[in-house]
Amino acid sequence: MPIDFLDELQWRGLLHQCTDEQALRAHLADPQSNPRSAYTGFDPTADSLTIGNLVPIMLLVHFARAGHTPIVVMGGGTGLIGDPSGKSAERQLQTEETVRGFVDAQRPIYENVFRGAAAYGDAQIPSPRILNNLDWLAKLGFVEVLRDVGKHFSVNMMIQKDSVRDRLHEREQGISYTEFSYMILQSYDFWRLYEHEGVTLQAGGSDQWGNIVAGADLIRRNIAAFGASEDHQPDAFGLTVPLVTKTDGGKFGKTESGAIWLTANRTSPYAYHQFWLNTSDDDVVRFLKIFTLLPKDEIDRLTDEVQTNPGAREAQKTLAHHATALLHGEDEAVACERAAKALFSGEIADLPEATLRAVLAEVPSSDHSVASLEGDGVATLDLLIETGLASSKRQAREFLAAGSISINGRKLDGEANLGSSDLLHGSLIAIRRGKKAWHLTHWS
Repeated sequence: MPIDFLDELQWRGLLHQCTDEQALRAHLADPQSNPRSAYTGFDPTADSLTIGNLVPIMLLVHFARAGHTPIVVMGGGTGLIGDPSGKSAERQLQTEETVRGFVDAQRPIYENVFRGAAAYGDAQIPSPRILNNLDWLAKLGFVEVLRDVGKHFSVNMMIQKDSVRDRLHEREQGISYTEFSYMILQSYDFWRLYEHEGVTLQAGGSDQWGNIVAGADLIRRNIAAFGASEDHQPDAFGLTVPLVTKTDGGKFGKTESGAIWLTANRTSPYAYHQFWLNTSDDDVVRFLKIFTLLPKDEIDRLTDEVQTNPGAREAQKTLAHHATALLHGEDEAVACERAAKALFSGEIADLPEATLRAVLAEVPSSDHSVASLEGDGVATLDLLIETGLASSKRQAREFLAAGSISINGRKLDGEANLGSSDLLHGSLIAIRRGKKAWHLTHWS
């Protein structure tokens, strides 16, 4: 049975603003006989999306679970302009070729998340339709935009938008006509999708509220201009999700190594899994609601576990597994858990190369000549000093005598030399001192 879209958003903490909640609820009331269409737009500013972008994607997933039609609009056109929202200075414009490459690179993200959602008990949800607004924006003429779209926008209203007002008062930066016009293009997207695709709901992050409302207003004004009766109100709604923050005030989605991305080439599945695993007790229940599809009774149970047995960290483990499986698939989630156990135990020799590199990505590393492994090989004592795992040969001997040194998970009990047979995947040797001090050596 389909979920109730707005009720689901509310208990998950995903409903921030809505243009007319009562009317929207009635509009969405009968998905079986009258399914609706909603869209969220994503401007391609990089070859991936960050974890913050996952929030509006999850909103579209819930829309699909409610029996309606989700649409992703990739900003191949608006991405050439740049949204001033949240920016204190003018964006550097990208070339058409660069933006096109970003669009192509981001497309699999939406497909992966919906595929993951279908695998977790929602097999009936449709994949999103993925459109590119360059397909219609590129066909617009300048005079056509000014005459048919621009006339419906009040400059007085536009300069009241926070991102515009702040920039207007910053003399050194200011705002160009290009970025000032971004609202018009996004509003036109909504009108075009309303007219040609039957889209009646635009959703996005809370920073997009002004643009979303402007789009709904453009639809109303256009319908009025076409001679509709005054009592006719078009079915055009806007909805936003909140900005996700951490309870301690830290920036969500940021780590010491940088942003958390939604593609494996930017953030490995293991690093992604670890990000969720390290969630604080204060944040974990909220993140379970937003970033997984677990039902309310299961999240309520995990909430009790956080209170009664926080040391077990069951909620964090569940969040890490389900969030990783949603984006990267169940097999990757299981592989990440296996890799974490291997790192803890030191038994890493059987890990695939990509997983091994991801697991040890944050540990100290060094480069060495593979030729030195031939013949008598490399003395373990020298390598421990060279890698900083020991400060002297005396200390290195003490570590070896105590059984504190392991090579690729195998404990050393003497001063044996290392040779090419010790290489993992033909180029790596992982050294561990004690339980936590790792060093990865690269041989080429």
